[in-house]
Amino acid sequence: MNDGNPMGLAEGQTATAVKRRKGIYILPNLFTLAALFGGFYAIVMAINGRFELAAVGIFCAMVLDSLDGRVARMTNTQSAFGEQMDSLSDMVSFGAAPALISYVWSLKNLGRWGWIAAFVYCACAALRLARFNVNTAVVDKRYFQGLPSPAAAALMAGFIWLMTDAGAHGYETLWGVPIPWLMFFLALYSGLTMVTNVPFYSFKDVHMKKSVPFAVIVLIALGIGVVNIHPPIVMFAIFVAYGLSGYVIYVWRKAKGVQTSVISVSTHEPEERGLHD
Repeated sequence: MNDGNPMGLAEGQTATAVKRRKGIYILPNLFTLAALFGGFYAIVMAINGRFELAAVGIFCAMVLDSLDGRVARMTNTQSAFGEQMDSLSDMVSFGAAPALISYVWSLKNLGRWGWIAAFVYCACAALRLARFNVNTAVVDKRYFQGLPSPAAAALMAGFIWLMTDAGAHGYETLWGVPIPWLMFFLALYSGLTMVTNVPFYSFKDVHMKKSVPFAVIVLIALGIGVVNIHPPIVMFAIFVAYGLSGYVIYVWRKAKGVQTSVISVSTHEPEERGLHD
């Protein structure tokens, strides 16, 4: 009988210690692992020369990455482990994978300039994810500070998917311009835009639990239909528009005299403050 110890604890063991023995939440981390697999699959397909499948792998990782956080919040299974796992998954799927795929497909034809562009993109993705993690509490939730890494990866993968679908190879020319140089400038644009302070709308103030007019559902159905007309063109066009939208918002705010920074509360790190002016 354990009359004096109703929980059956071992000697010297407390209820608090037992309570702290926490496992890992399965559901949200399954989505994170699936997103990580999408990035890994994309790298493997690129090595095998299946670049259209590599691009699709990146887009699948994007969808899964957008779901893991929502699932965690809906099921109340957020955790520090999940946040770190998500960042590491993003670095592979939206940092290393697009850089490697673009290099294997086209950038290798530029020699050292090619791998420099791929590295700049990969490094900027790492810097963007690190800054996002430390600035989570001070950034206006309605906006991202710089181009989010999934959107940057979509620009890279979308261009490769579009060119591959059109039968163009990474070493050819498009409208008289060598494709490797187009890929070079796209990699630099995507990478450097990730580490700017340009605000990009986050869509986080869109509440899925609220009721919407019937017309909204009709518009969503039409949108799905438009995407299916020709997925490579439509998807790339959508992310090109989004990749430019931040600069449009920035110029509009400047013209209106509105604060362009998305930092809503000053940070406690003096060396960071100058970056948010």
